[in-house]
Amino acid sequence: MKRYSITYFITQGFKGLWRNGVMSFASVAVLMSCLVVLGGFTLLVYTININLEQFGLLNEIVVFVERDLTEEQIVSVEEQIRALDNVAEVRRTTRAEALEEVKNQSEEYAHLYADITPEENPMSDSFTITYKDNDGVITLSYLLGQIEGVRKVNNRLDLAVKITSFKNGVLLIFTWFLIILFVVSLFVIINTIKLSVFARRGEISIMRYVGATGWFITLPFLVEGIVIGAVASIAAFFIEKYFYHYIEAMVTSDLQMISLVSFASVQPTVFWGFLAVGVFAGIVGSSISLGKYLRV
Repeated sequence: MKRYSITYFITQGFKGLWRNGVMSFASVAVLMSCLVVLGGFTLLVYTININLEQFGLLNEIVVFVERDLTEEQIVSVEEQIRALDNVAEVRRTTRAEALEEVKNQSEEYAHLYADITPEENPMSDSFTITYKDNDGVITLSYLLGQIEGVRKVNNRLDLAVKITSFKNGVLLIFTWFLIILFVVSLFVIINTIKLSVFARRGEISIMRYVGATGWFITLPFLVEGIVIGAVASIAAFFIEKYFYHYIEAMVTSDLQMISLVSFASVQPTVFWGFLAVGVFAGIVGSSISLGKYLRV
């Protein structure tokens, strides 16, 4: 029996692509379109998650100390705050910095604060505390209020919990849409490749009649599926990159409140993800499509 090298099957695979140029082009076009939509939707979910994470950075408590505390007493308060559980970060704002912030926020009334001396400064030192876990916020707020020298404790727990719940709900909905889109895309790809196999059913039947083994018939089609997946993936990557840069430029100039990740930071993930999904879809599509014709 004549032995065939892998080069033979690769050559046969490319010949099959060339002979069925229209169907091959259709398969590449469909797979490319699905990958572009799937990739765009994935990047959308990722962007939404990042923006909600940034918007949800409300896990902070602001502690105001008494105005007549000395520097040593203020440092002591800070040390006691840092020693508490559930404290991730502590940032101090001095009286002078607080007054400067008020001036910057109300520039039209800045003249009212122009002649205020350090001794007349009505502001007080404060500490902005970032906590680790929402569950321990009430306890943390109580303990902060018990520290000697603390005048007032402000937390935004209710708002932080609402934003976190909203974020989880949005991500759950979009994740399900992503899964459904992937399943639909795979279904379309499989059926597209089925059309290519159906168009060559006579050729497959003849090979079966003359005694060709299943793997001998399958390998050239697997090569076709891999090539279709790889070509579609590379084309989809560059299309995705072009559109992302276009949207990134538009968002940067017109919607500065939205944070958009740089494509360079996700480029390797997008490329290899597209290639993996494309090749996988090509192999699965070819295998499933050939199953009917390889039954004895």
